[in-house]
Amino acid sequence: MTDVTEQLPDNLASAHAMIMAERAARRAAQAEAASAKAFASHSEAMIARLKLEIEKVRRELYGSRSERKARLLEQMELQLEELEADASQDELAAGMAAKSSTVKAFERKRPSRKPFPEHLPRERVVIAAPSSCPCCGSSRLAKLGEDITETLEVIPRQWKVIQTVREKFSCRQCEKISQPPAPFHVTPRGFAGPNLLAMILFEKFGQHQPLNRQSERYAREGIDLSLSTLADQVGACAAALKPLHALIEAHVLNAERLHGDDTTVPILAKGKTDTGRIWTYVRDDRPFGGTSPPAVLYYASRDRRQEHPERHLKSFAGILQADAYSGYNPLFKATRDPGPLAQALCWAHLWTPPTLQGLN
Repeated sequence: MTDVTEQLPDNLASAHAMIMAERAARRAAQAEAASAKAFASHSEAMIARLKLEIEKVRRELYGSRSERKARLLEQMELQLEELEADASQDELAAGMAAKSSTVKAFERKRPSRKPFPEHLPRERVVIAAPSSCPCCGSSRLAKLGEDITETLEVIPRQWKVIQTVREKFSCRQCEKISQPPAPFHVTPRGFAGPNLLAMILFEKFGQHQPLNRQSERYAREGIDLSLSTLADQVGACAAALKPLHALIEAHVLNAERLHGDDTTVPILAKGKTDTGRIWTYVRDDRPFGGTSPPAVLYYASRDRRQEHPERHLKSFAGILQADAYSGYNPLFKATRDPGPLAQALCWAHLWTPPTLQGLN
Protein backbone atom coordinates (compact mmCIF):
# COMPACT_ATOMS: atom_id res chain seq x y z
CA MET A 1 0.00 0.00 0.00
CA THR A 2 1.42 3.37 -1.05
CA ASP A 3 1.71 5.99 1.64
CA VAL A 4 -0.32 9.12 0.89
CA THR A 5 2.47 11.33 2.16
CA GLU A 6 4.77 10.04 -0.59
CA GLN A 7 2.47 11.64 -3.24
CA LEU A 8 2.64 15.13 -1.67
CA PRO A 9 5.21 17.59 -3.02
CA ASP A 10 8.22 18.37 -0.88
CA ASN A 11 8.68 22.00 -2.02
CA LEU A 12 6.56 25.08 -2.64
CA ALA A 13 6.98 25.13 -6.43
CA SER A 14 5.79 21.56 -6.79
CA ALA A 15 2.85 22.24 -4.49
CA HIS A 16 1.89 25.28 -6.54
CA ALA A 17 2.13 23.30 -9.79
CA MET A 18 -0.03 20.54 -8.33
CA ILE A 19 -2.67 23.04 -7.22
CA MET A 20 -2.73 24.64 -10.66
CA ALA A 21 -3.02 21.24 -12.35
CA GLU A 22 -5.88 20.25 -10.06
CA ARG A 23 -7.60 23.57 -10.74
CA ALA A 24 -7.20 23.14 -14.51
CA ALA A 25 -8.55 19.59 -14.32
CA ARG A 26 -11.52 20.80 -12.27
CA ARG A 27 -12.28 23.59 -14.75
CA ALA A 28 -12.01 21.17 -17.65
CA ALA A 29 -14.40 18.77 -15.92
CA GLN A 30 -16.84 21.61 -15.27
CA ALA A 31 -16.60 22.75 -18.90
CA GLU A 32 -17.19 19.21 -20.16
CA ALA A 33 -20.19 18.84 -17.85
CA ALA A 34 -21.60 22.18 -19.04
CA SER A 35 -21.07 21.19 -22.69
CA ALA A 36 -22.76 17.84 -22.08
CA LYS A 37 -25.71 19.59 -20.45
CA ALA A 38 -25.94 22.05 -23.35
CA PHE A 39 -25.82 19.19 -25.86
CA ALA A 40 -28.58 17.35 -24.01
CA SER A 41 -30.76 20.48 -23.91
CA HIS A 42 -30.12 21.09 -27.59
CA SER A 43 -31.04 17.50 -28.48
CA GLU A 44 -34.22 17.68 -26.43
CA ALA A 45 -35.25 20.93 -28.12
CA MET A 46 -34.46 19.50 -31.56
CA ILE A 47 -36.57 16.40 -30.89
CA ALA A 48 -39.48 18.58 -29.75
CA ARG A 49 -39.16 20.77 -32.84
CA LEU A 50 -39.15 17.76 -35.17
CA LYS A 51 -42.18 16.26 -33.42
CA LEU A 52 -44.03 19.55 -33.80
CA GLU A 53 -43.17 19.75 -37.51
CA ILE A 54 -44.29 16.14 -38.04
CA GLU A 55 -47.64 16.84 -36.37
CA LYS A 56 -48.14 19.95 -38.49
CA VAL A 57 -47.36 18.02 -41.69
CA ARG A 58 -49.77 15.26 -40.69
CA ARG A 59 -52.45 17.85 -40.03
CA GLU A 60 -51.93 19.40 -43.45
CA LEU A 61 -51.78 16.07 -45.32
CA TYR A 62 -54.67 14.24 -43.72
CA GLY A 63 -56.94 17.15 -42.89
CA SER A 64 -57.34 16.53 -39.16
CA ARG A 65 -58.95 19.70 -37.83
CA SER A 66 -60.20 18.49 -34.45
CA GLU A 67 -60.05 20.80 -31.46
CA ARG A 68 -58.02 18.20 -29.59
CA LYS A 69 -55.34 18.27 -32.30
CA ALA A 70 -55.26 22.07 -32.24
CA ARG A 71 -54.79 22.14 -28.45
CA LEU A 72 -52.11 19.46 -28.74
CA LEU A 73 -50.15 21.58 -31.22
CA GLU A 74 -50.44 24.61 -28.95
CA GLN A 75 -49.10 22.62 -26.01
CA MET A 76 -46.22 21.32 -28.13
CA GLU A 77 -45.36 24.86 -29.21
CA LEU A 78 -45.34 26.03 -25.58
CA GLN A 79 -43.10 23.10 -24.63
CA LEU A 80 -40.75 23.88 -27.52
CA GLU A 81 -40.58 27.49 -26.36
CA GLU A 82 -39.34 26.44 -22.93
CA LEU A 83 -36.89 23.89 -24.32
CA GLU A 84 -35.39 26.37 -26.79
CA ALA A 85 -34.92 28.96 -24.05
CA ASP A 86 -33.25 26.40 -21.75
CA ALA A 87 -30.99 25.22 -24.59
CA SER A 88 -29.81 28.76 -25.32
CA GLN A 89 -29.15 29.39 -21.64
CA ASP A 90 -27.16 26.16 -21.28
CA GLU A 91 -25.17 26.99 -24.43
CA LEU A 92 -24.10 30.36 -23.02
CA ALA A 93 -23.20 28.72 -19.69
CA ALA A 94 -21.08 26.14 -21.52
CA GLY A 95 -19.33 28.91 -23.45
CA MET A 96 -18.49 30.76 -20.23
CA ALA A 97 -17.13 27.58 -18.65
CA ALA A 98 -15.02 26.78 -21.73
CA LYS A 99 -13.25 30.14 -21.62
CA SER A 100 -11.27 29.13 -18.53
CA SER A 101 -10.31 25.67 -19.83
CA THR A 102 -9.01 23.93 -22.93
CA VAL A 103 -12.37 22.28 -23.65
CA LYS A 104 -14.03 23.36 -26.90
CA ALA A 105 -17.27 25.26 -26.34
CA PHE A 106 -20.49 23.66 -27.52
CA GLU A 107 -22.30 25.52 -30.32
CA ARG A 108 -25.88 24.81 -31.28
CA LYS A 109 -26.87 24.22 -34.89
CA ARG A 110 -29.60 26.71 -35.62
CA PRO A 111 -31.82 26.86 -38.71
CA SER A 112 -30.84 29.54 -41.19
CA ARG A 113 -32.51 32.84 -40.45
CA LYS A 114 -34.55 34.53 -43.14
CA PRO A 115 -33.28 37.92 -44.30
CA PHE A 116 -35.02 40.99 -42.96
CA PRO A 117 -37.93 42.17 -45.16
CA GLU A 118 -37.00 44.63 -47.86
CA HIS A 119 -39.86 46.99 -47.02
CA LEU A 120 -38.37 47.85 -43.63
CA PRO A 121 -36.58 51.21 -43.60
CA ARG A 122 -32.81 51.04 -43.23
CA GLU A 123 -30.96 53.45 -40.95
CA ARG A 124 -27.33 53.64 -42.06
CA VAL A 125 -24.84 54.18 -39.23
CA VAL A 126 -21.28 54.60 -40.52
CA ILE A 127 -18.44 54.11 -38.05
CA ALA A 128 -15.83 56.81 -38.51
CA ALA A 129 -12.83 55.57 -40.43
CA PRO A 130 -9.34 55.96 -38.93
CA SER A 131 -7.39 59.01 -40.07
CA SER A 132 -4.14 57.07 -40.18
CA CYS A 133 -2.90 53.50 -40.48
CA PRO A 134 -2.84 51.83 -37.05
CA CYS A 135 0.30 49.87 -38.09
CA CYS A 136 2.64 52.46 -39.59
CA GLY A 137 0.84 55.73 -38.92
CA SER A 138 0.56 56.72 -42.59
CA SER A 139 -2.39 58.88 -43.63
CA ARG A 140 -2.47 57.51 -47.18
CA LEU A 141 -5.58 55.30 -46.83
CA ALA A 142 -7.71 54.01 -49.70
CA LYS A 143 -11.17 52.47 -49.24
CA LEU A 144 -11.38 48.84 -50.36
CA GLY A 145 -15.00 48.17 -49.50
CA GLU A 146 -17.30 47.83 -46.50
CA ASP A 147 -18.98 45.21 -44.36
CA ILE A 148 -22.58 45.77 -43.31
CA THR A 149 -24.06 44.26 -40.15
CA GLU A 150 -27.86 44.42 -39.95
CA THR A 151 -29.54 44.61 -36.55
CA LEU A 152 -33.32 44.41 -36.19
CA GLU A 153 -34.65 47.10 -33.86
CA VAL A 154 -38.06 48.40 -32.86
CA ILE A 155 -39.29 51.87 -31.99
CA PRO A 156 -41.33 51.77 -28.76
CA ARG A 157 -44.96 52.75 -29.02
CA GLN A 158 -45.48 56.49 -28.76
CA TRP A 159 -48.60 58.28 -27.59
CA LYS A 160 -49.54 61.72 -28.80
CA VAL A 161 -52.44 64.15 -28.65
CA ILE A 162 -53.50 65.73 -31.93
CA GLN A 163 -54.80 69.25 -31.43
CA THR A 164 -57.09 70.31 -34.26
CA VAL A 165 -57.37 74.09 -34.14
CA ARG A 166 -60.54 75.65 -35.58
CA GLU A 167 -60.20 79.39 -35.76
CA LYS A 168 -63.26 81.61 -35.46
CA PHE A 169 -63.77 84.63 -37.65
CA SER A 170 -66.23 87.46 -37.41
CA CYS A 171 -67.45 89.33 -40.48
CA ARG A 172 -67.17 93.08 -40.00
CA GLN A 173 -69.91 93.68 -42.55
CA CYS A 174 -72.67 91.24 -41.46
CA GLU A 175 -71.25 90.47 -37.98
CA LYS A 176 -71.71 86.73 -38.51
CA ILE A 177 -69.25 84.29 -36.92
CA SER A 178 -67.86 81.48 -39.07
CA GLN A 179 -65.78 78.46 -38.09
CA PRO A 180 -64.66 75.27 -39.87
CA PRO A 181 -66.52 72.08 -38.87
CA ALA A 182 -65.14 69.84 -36.12
CA PRO A 183 -62.88 66.95 -37.17
CA PHE A 184 -64.51 63.62 -37.96
CA HIS A 185 -64.40 60.87 -35.33
CA VAL A 186 -65.34 57.25 -35.88
CA THR A 187 -67.43 57.13 -32.69
CA PRO A 188 -69.93 59.76 -31.50
CA ARG A 189 -68.34 62.30 -29.16
CA GLY A 190 -65.16 60.36 -29.82
CA PHE A 191 -61.79 61.25 -28.46
CA ALA A 192 -59.79 58.30 -29.87
CA GLY A 193 -58.17 58.29 -33.28
CA PRO A 194 -58.74 55.51 -35.82
CA ASN A 195 -55.34 53.92 -35.18
CA LEU A 196 -56.01 53.71 -31.43
CA LEU A 197 -59.46 52.21 -32.01
CA ALA A 198 -58.04 49.67 -34.45
CA MET A 199 -55.39 48.67 -31.91
CA ILE A 200 -57.95 48.21 -29.12
CA LEU A 201 -60.20 46.06 -31.32
CA PHE A 202 -57.32 43.96 -32.65
CA GLU A 203 -55.95 43.36 -29.14
CA LYS A 204 -59.38 42.25 -27.91
CA PHE A 205 -60.60 40.15 -30.83
CA GLY A 206 -57.36 39.26 -32.63
CA GLN A 207 -54.98 38.73 -29.70
CA HIS A 208 -57.66 37.77 -27.12
CA GLN A 209 -56.51 40.46 -24.68
CA PRO A 210 -59.37 41.47 -22.33
CA LEU A 211 -60.03 45.16 -21.91
CA ASN A 212 -59.00 45.14 -18.25
CA ARG A 213 -55.51 43.92 -19.19
CA GLN A 214 -55.30 46.54 -21.92
CA SER A 215 -56.28 49.21 -19.41
CA GLU A 216 -53.57 48.07 -17.01
CA ARG A 217 -50.93 48.05 -19.75
CA TYR A 218 -51.89 51.53 -20.94
CA ALA A 219 -51.72 52.77 -17.34
CA ARG A 220 -48.14 51.53 -17.05
CA GLU A 221 -47.40 53.67 -20.12
CA GLY A 222 -48.89 56.74 -18.44
CA ILE A 223 -52.26 56.69 -20.24
CA ASP A 224 -55.42 56.50 -18.10
CA LEU A 225 -58.09 54.60 -20.05
CA SER A 226 -60.52 52.87 -17.74
CA LEU A 227 -62.26 49.60 -18.47
CA SER A 228 -65.63 51.31 -18.93
CA THR A 229 -64.11 53.82 -21.33
CA LEU A 230 -62.57 51.09 -23.47
CA ALA A 231 -65.79 49.06 -23.41
CA ASP A 232 -67.75 52.14 -24.53
CA GLN A 233 -65.40 52.57 -27.49
CA VAL A 234 -65.67 48.89 -28.45
CA GLY A 235 -69.46 49.09 -28.45
CA ALA A 236 -69.42 52.25 -30.53
CA CYS A 237 -67.01 50.66 -33.04
CA ALA A 238 -69.23 47.58 -33.29
CA ALA A 239 -72.16 49.83 -34.21
CA ALA A 240 -70.02 51.73 -36.72
CA LEU A 241 -68.80 48.51 -38.37
CA LYS A 242 -72.24 46.90 -38.56
CA PRO A 243 -72.89 48.12 -42.15
CA LEU A 244 -69.59 46.54 -43.20
CA HIS A 245 -70.65 43.25 -41.61
CA ALA A 246 -73.94 43.48 -43.50
CA LEU A 247 -72.08 43.84 -46.80
CA ILE A 248 -69.89 40.81 -46.03
CA GLU A 249 -72.99 38.86 -44.99
CA ALA A 250 -74.77 39.66 -48.24
CA HIS A 251 -71.71 38.75 -50.31
CA VAL A 252 -71.15 35.40 -48.55
CA LEU A 253 -74.80 34.31 -48.56
CA ASN A 254 -75.08 35.12 -52.25
CA ALA A 255 -72.62 32.34 -53.12
CA GLU A 256 -73.50 29.12 -54.91
CA ARG A 257 -71.71 27.01 -52.27
CA LEU A 258 -70.62 27.53 -48.68
CA HIS A 259 -68.32 25.71 -46.29
CA GLY A 260 -69.79 25.75 -42.79
CA ASP A 261 -68.30 24.75 -39.46
CA ASP A 262 -68.33 25.75 -35.80
CA THR A 263 -65.75 25.76 -33.05
CA THR A 264 -65.81 26.19 -29.30
CA VAL A 265 -64.88 29.45 -27.63
CA PRO A 266 -64.97 30.42 -23.93
CA ILE A 267 -67.62 33.04 -23.12
CA LEU A 268 -67.84 34.88 -19.83
CA ALA A 269 -70.87 34.25 -17.64
CA LYS A 270 -71.86 35.06 -14.08
CA GLY A 271 -69.21 33.52 -11.85
CA LYS A 272 -68.05 31.05 -14.50
CA THR A 273 -67.10 30.55 -18.13
CA ASP A 274 -69.53 29.07 -20.64
CA THR A 275 -68.54 27.14 -23.74
CA GLY A 276 -69.90 29.14 -26.62
CA ARG A 277 -69.63 28.66 -30.36
CA ILE A 278 -68.18 30.56 -33.27
CA TRP A 279 -70.04 29.72 -36.49
CA THR A 280 -68.00 30.13 -39.66
CA TYR A 281 -69.26 30.24 -43.24
CA VAL A 282 -66.68 30.48 -46.01
CA ARG A 283 -67.21 31.51 -49.61
CA ASP A 284 -64.30 30.55 -51.83
CA ASP A 285 -65.01 29.70 -55.47
CA ARG A 286 -61.39 29.86 -56.61
CA PRO A 287 -60.95 26.05 -56.70
CA PHE A 288 -64.01 25.90 -58.99
CA GLY A 289 -62.85 28.59 -61.40
CA GLY A 290 -64.86 31.35 -59.75
CA THR A 291 -63.77 34.97 -59.95
CA SER A 292 -65.65 36.30 -56.92
CA PRO A 293 -63.43 37.36 -54.01
CA PRO A 294 -63.35 34.88 -51.10
CA ALA A 295 -64.85 35.93 -47.79
CA VAL A 296 -65.64 34.55 -44.34
CA LEU A 297 -68.75 35.26 -42.28
CA TYR A 298 -68.72 34.79 -38.50
CA TYR A 299 -71.49 34.49 -35.93
CA ALA A 300 -71.28 33.85 -32.19
CA SER A 301 -73.66 32.03 -29.84
CA ARG A 302 -73.67 30.76 -26.27
CA ASP A 303 -74.77 27.23 -27.25
CA ARG A 304 -74.93 24.86 -30.23
CA ARG A 305 -78.67 24.60 -30.78
CA GLN A 306 -79.85 23.98 -34.34
CA GLU A 307 -81.78 27.24 -34.40
CA HIS A 308 -78.51 29.10 -34.94
CA PRO A 309 -77.55 27.68 -38.37
CA GLU A 310 -81.20 27.91 -39.40
CA ARG A 311 -81.18 31.62 -38.59
CA HIS A 312 -77.74 32.24 -40.12
CA LEU A 313 -78.58 30.57 -43.45
CA LYS A 314 -82.22 31.63 -43.66
CA SER A 315 -81.70 33.49 -46.94
CA PHE A 316 -79.10 31.13 -48.41
CA ALA A 317 -79.97 28.81 -51.28
CA GLY A 318 -77.24 26.60 -52.68
CA ILE A 319 -74.74 23.93 -51.64
CA LEU A 320 -73.64 23.62 -48.02
CA GLN A 321 -70.54 21.58 -47.22
CA ALA A 322 -70.36 20.74 -43.52
CA ASP A 323 -69.81 17.93 -41.06
CA ALA A 324 -72.48 15.49 -39.86
CA TYR A 325 -73.79 17.76 -37.07
CA SER A 326 -77.52 17.10 -36.79
CA GLY A 327 -78.24 20.80 -36.38
CA TYR A 328 -77.81 21.24 -40.12
CA ASN A 329 -80.45 18.61 -40.97
CA PRO A 330 -83.45 21.00 -41.08
CA LEU A 331 -81.67 22.95 -43.81
CA PHE A 332 -81.80 19.91 -46.12
CA LYS A 333 -85.52 19.11 -45.67
CA ALA A 334 -87.82 19.45 -48.66
CA THR A 335 -90.26 21.54 -46.62
CA ARG A 336 -87.71 24.26 -45.99
CA ASP A 337 -88.65 27.73 -47.19
CA PRO A 338 -87.45 28.92 -49.71
CA GLY A 339 -86.15 25.46 -50.53
CA PRO A 340 -83.79 22.74 -49.30
CA LEU A 341 -80.06 23.21 -49.44
CA ALA A 342 -77.91 20.75 -51.35
CA GLN A 343 -75.81 18.75 -48.90
CA ALA A 344 -72.12 18.13 -49.52
CA LEU A 345 -70.26 16.05 -46.97
CA CYS A 346 -66.84 17.10 -45.72
CA TRP A 347 -63.85 14.98 -46.80
CA ALA A 348 -61.99 15.84 -43.60
CA HIS A 349 -64.64 13.94 -41.60
CA LEU A 350 -64.69 10.93 -43.90
CA TRP A 351 -63.86 7.45 -42.58
CA THR A 352 -60.10 6.90 -42.56
CA PRO A 353 -58.79 3.61 -44.00
CA PRO A 354 -56.94 1.37 -41.51
CA THR A 355 -53.72 1.87 -43.46
CA LEU A 356 -53.82 5.61 -42.70
CA GLN A 357 -55.22 5.55 -39.17
CA GLY A 358 -51.78 5.36 -37.66
CA LEU A 359 -50.73 8.48 -39.58
CA ASN A 360 -53.70 10.64 -38.72
